[in-house]
Formats: sequence, structure tokens, C-alpha cells
Amino acid sequence: NPTSHFYYSQRMKLHYLDWGNPDAPPLLLVHGNRDHCHNWDWVARELCDQYHIIAPDFRGHGDSDWVIGSTYSHTEYVYDLAQLIHQHELAPLHIIAHSLGGGVALRYAGVYPENVKKMVVIEGTGGPAWMYQKRPTHERLKDWIESTRKVSGRIPKRYGSLDEACQRMQDANGHLREDQARHLTDHGSNQNEDGTYSWKFDNYTHVMSPFDMNHEETRELWGRIECPLLLISGSESWHSQRKDDPTEHFQHAEHVIVKNAGHWVHHDQLDEFVGLVNDFFGDTPA
Repeated sequence: NPTSHFYYSQRMKLHYLDWGNPDAPPLLLVHGNRDHCHNWDWVARELCDQYHIIAPDFRGHGDSDWVIGSTYSHTEYVYDLAQLIHQHELAPLHIIAHSLGGGVALRYAGVYPENVKKMVVIEGTGGPAWMYQKRPTHERLKDWIESTRKVSGRIPKRYGSLDEACQRMQDANGHLREDQARHLTDHGSNQNEDGTYSWKFDNYTHVMSPFDMNHEETRELWGRIECPLLLISGSESWHSQRKDDPTEHFQHAEHVIVKNAGHWVHHDQLDEFVGLVNDFFGDTPA
């Protein structure tokens, strides 16, 4: 079983799981938006004999601190990853990342191409539509102000029981088995003082910074990545319906679509996913 640890990034106390086996090659598992590090528990169990696995909670997620008086953006998440890798001298390393975590890890690999050996990214080359729209500056800033004001009045959803929260988890991903949903709910929620349950993530993660890297700048970073990339999509996810080729902006990338899987491919088809990872990383990690 993993052990919980903390590190500091921009004065915030951030949490990560360490799955042991410190003499093995390091492998970083990076979760998606409003997820948490235990999202990777099933994958980690399959790979922890081969790798030294570290699975962090991003700021505002899981058991990490929430941002106060600032905003959430890919750039800050990149710093969190960079700090974890730097402080624990993990580079060069392998990375598996999902969704938002994939977008963040790809940016990191573009900044530090020498630090990443191989990377698997599950549906991490997309992003919010507004990131790709050229809109007047005043409109973007106004939307951010009004969205932030709106989320400030948003009361975290309270569930009467863990069963109720678990059902919400299954509604969000119809492929999840009941035991998977229960595990994710147990680790992804806190009990409130009145006995109800709420998700651990910060509601402010719904509002991203209005001025982060644009599409062109992101693609420029992607073009700097030197390591081999395996991009994975689920056949039932919106991501696999995109018309563009997700590999075209990378030097060494291949794309696989996994059948009978949605956005969380590593949950929906665990055995196939682990097989793809092992084939891609190689039987004996370097």
C-alpha cells in the first residue's frame, strides 16, 4: 500500500502518494481536473513492482491545499509538477497523465524535454473551448470576473450519505463498477460537521485563469517534446470524435483508441490500458 507525504509549492502544502520500491525507475501518475491521486490506485498496483510510483494531488484537489487569493491555471499546475520532480530528483522519469493532468504534463515535457523518458497521455490534448478562441481582451476578463463571482456564491454540494455520493460518481461514468465508485468516493470526499459528505476539490477549480498559454504557445511547447508519446482515447468519449489528428504537433507520437471506454480509459478498460503501457514502456524499464 502507498504512503502519504507532502511537499511545498508556492508556499502551499501539496499531497502525494508514494508506492515504494525507491530503487526502481520513477513513474509519475498525474490525475485530471476535480480528480485525486487515488484515481490511479488500480494502475499503480499493476505497475508498482516495476517502477517507483509517485501520484500527486494537484493544488485544490484531494488532500492538497486550496489556492487562496489567486486562481487556478495550467501554468501553476506545471509549477507544482516541476517542484515535485525537482525536490525529489525524479528526472529523468516516465509519466502517465490523464485529461487536465495530461495537458499539464505535456507542457512540462515541452519545457524540460530532457527530463522525460516516455509518456502516456489519456485524453490530455484537448482543453476548454475558450482557450482556442480569439476574443477581445475585455470580454475574456469580464467573463472571468463574473464567473469567479458566481462560483464564490456556490455552496459545495452536500450528499446525505456516502451511498448518495457514490451514485453521483457512477452517474458521471457509467463504466465504473460499484467497488471502483466506492473507492473513488471514499478517497475523494470529506464528511462535513453536520454528517453530510462533500467532494474534496475546491469549487474554484471550475474557473480557470483567463490569460494562460494560448493554442499556438501550447503547440510550440508540444513541438519541443523529444520523448516518445502514447496518446490514448476512449471510443465513447467526446475526445475520440475530434476531427484533428492529435499526433500531428508532436515529434514522436502514436494514438490508440480503446473500445468500450469513455474519458477514464484507465478505469473502464484497466487490463487493456496496462497492457498498452507495458508494451509502450518496454518489458524492462530503462
